[in-house]
Amino acid sequence: MMSRFLLAAAVLILCSLAPASPGNTSSLVQSGVASVYSASSGPKTAGGQRVMSNALTAAHRMLAFGTKVRVTNVGNGRSVVVRVNDRGPFVRGRIIDLTPAGAHALGFTSTAHVTLEISR
Repeated sequence: MMSRFLLAAAVLILCSLAPASPGNTSSLVQSGVASVYSASSGPKTAGGQRVMSNALTAAHRMLAFGTKVRVTNVGNGRSVVVRVNDRGPFVRGRIIDLTPAGAHALGFTSTAHVTLEISR
């Protein structure tokens, strides 16, 4: 009985993490706080790439490496497409960490309220 429950819970979790269906051009993933990270967090990303502050990349807890995400700053309407190549953020209440280049494109230097959409 317990193993069936654990299996069902695992399937539900995995289904909730699945990317949008291929037919969608974009779909809302999340809304929350974005922050900025830099090379001081380490020389390489969780995906094995060198951290580059001037690249349009990001860290997300669940999205697959290589996923392109449109991040929109709710405060000013500016948006940018970034590629997920790292894991994080590891600060409670934040949904994505952007490189300084991504944050600059969105017009913030510390944190901002954003929405995330998978971009195709």
